[in-house]
Amino acid sequence: MLLRSTDPFRDFDRLASQLLGSAGTTNRPAVMPMDAWREGDRFVIEFDLPGIGKESVDIDVERNVLTVRAERVAGNGDWQRLASERTHGQFSRQLVLGDNLDLTKIEAGYENGVLRLVVPVAERAKPRKIEIAGSAPKVETQAIEA
Repeated sequence: MLLRSTDPFRDFDRLASQLLGSAGTTNRPAVMPMDAWREGDRFVIEFDLPGIGKESVDIDVERNVLTVRAERVAGNGDWQRLASERTHGQFSRQLVLGDNLDLTKIEAGYENGVLRLVVPVAERAKPRKIEIAGSAPKVETQAIEA
């Protein structure tokens, strides 16, 4: 069985580029593919950024919004471009992270064009045991005279 996902906007942009003679560039933001999963007490997020240097990647957290920005610069030189299928320019992606994550302890690594973020679960959000006391807490009652 063959599965094919289509992006009608990408297909429309490609058709418009062919009909209008555009150089293959669009005004839409570049795609930054991502995978995310949970491993025990931490969330892992990976972004594919092939061909982008570590120094051009910028990661910000404001409140509970994580923003990843990167840039792939188009090569300039004394040559004529024959094909241009790879996206160049600014890449940006924002994720809204839950309150149960500790955003002060995010770790980031970059290897082989993959940006990996590890976000730990906050201590207050982790499951914990509640001990039962030997007797029920006493509640004082007062009589009201009428």
